[in-house]
Order: sequence, then structure tokens, then C-alpha cells
Amino acid sequence: MLSLVEKQSLPRTAAFFDLDKTVIAKSSTLTFSKSFYQGGLINRRAVLRTAYAQFVYLVGGADHDQMERMREYLSSLCRGWNVQQVKEIVAETIHDLIDPIIYDEAASLIEEHHLAGRDVVIVSTSGSEVVQPIGELIGADRVVATRMVVEDGRYTGEVAYYAYGPTKAEAIAELAESEGYDLSQCYAYSDSATDVPMLESVGHPHAVNPDRALRREAIIRDWPILSFSRPVRLKQRVPTLSMPPRPVLAAAAAVGAAAATAGLVWYTSRRRARYGLH
Repeated sequence: MLSLVEKQSLPRTAAFFDLDKTVIAKSSTLTFSKSFYQGGLINRRAVLRTAYAQFVYLVGGADHDQMERMREYLSSLCRGWNVQQVKEIVAETIHDLIDPIIYDEAASLIEEHHLAGRDVVIVSTSGSEVVQPIGELIGADRVVATRMVVEDGRYTGEVAYYAYGPTKAEAIAELAESEGYDLSQCYAYSDSATDVPMLESVGHPHAVNPDRALRREAIIRDWPILSFSRPVRLKQRVPTLSMPPRPVLAAAAAVGAAAATAGLVWYTSRRRARYGLH
């Protein structure tokens, strides 16, 4: 582990992670469809449609046109939803739904980047109400995510900020400016060719479980290609760690995530040499 003096002498750096199929094994947004159904937000037909979308996404990924169709569908689907209810549903079910599908390899990378003194930033096209608590669960320092327009506590169905494609790279550049990151020394991880702008904006890009287009790009550019295949519960990674009970509100989720993160850092304090980290 770096000493305080060593950390202060180095330029600030960060590791930027896409979320879906990079840190977790599924689509974060679609994973909550059953919970939204049980909460009365969507009907059975919508559950079946999102289940099919999840299957297609897992099998072949999603290109630009498919992502646009998914964005339009999800935007119209959430129109009128109560924002607080969504946050409570996510907080109540996150441990059951997300904890089991976090890649062990991704969790190890996050820990190792933290031990090397780097910030960890999740950059995801999914909505902030889903991404923010997932980021807290896995110990991310910051989150960049899509934001919906809210009026009178409900979604209008319009998108205020769409974290997708070149927009992700722009967000990273803005963070580098505000936080003082040296992007030439930063890392980025993604599974999708739509994230090439994000990957090429840093000095250490990595393709994780890449789709066909990203695999071709990674080979051409000589980017490292990583294979993540071991989803595992955080408690299984740290058997002595007692996971907190499911929270009722998102604030409680943040407290539980802090305890989980502390345990994970302890678990990997000796694992610094994997995946080409410097």
C-alpha cells in the first residue's frame, strides 16, 4: 500500500468503470423489473418485455440502435413514476438483486485501484436512482449516470442527461478538470463498442467481456482484453464480513455499503499485482 507521502507526490488518477456486463453480470436497470412490478409500477407485460430485453442484451450486447430503442422504451415506461418510491424499491432489493451478480474480478480490481490510491468512478447509461446505490454498494467514489427530468416528485419521461457514448468521455474530461486527474495515467473498463470514446480518453483502456465490435477495436489498438466470469456475493468473498440487513431507505444503504467496502479492502490488502496495475 502506498504511503501518504508517496500518494501526495503522484498525480491524481482514477479508474472509470462501465457498470452493466463490466462490474455486474446483467443490465442494472432491467434487473429491477420484477421489483418494480411487485411495487405496482409496471404490469406483467412490461416484466416479460424487460426479461426478453435482458436475454438479448446478455447474449449479444446492444449496439447504438438497440440502446436508443431501449432508452425510448424505458423513458416512456417510467413516465409518472414516484421518484421516492423508486429509490425505496431499489434500496430494499439491491442486496438480493445486485449483490449476487457482482463480478469477483471487478470487485478485486476496484479494491486494487483504491489500494493504489486511485478514485473509482462508475460511468453508466443506466439511471442515477439505480446506479448511485450500486456505486455505494461496491465502494465507488463517484458516479456518472443518466438523469431523468422530475416534476412534482415524478418522472416526466424526458431525459435531462444521457450518459452514453461520447457523453461519457465528456463527463470524464470534466471530472479530470475538476478533480485534477491525469487522464494519461487513468484506467477505464467497458464491454461495449459504444464506450470507445471513454476508453480512448485514458492512458490505460481495457475491454472487459467485449462485444464483437469492441473486441475488434481492442485487437487493432492493442488494448488488454479481460474476461470476467465469476459473479459472487460480497459476503462469499469475505466470509467473516456480516452484511447489514436490507435497508428501508437509500441513506441506510449507503451506511451498509461503507461497512462492506471496509471489509473488502481488508480482504485484498495483499493483492496488488493482478491485471497489469501500476
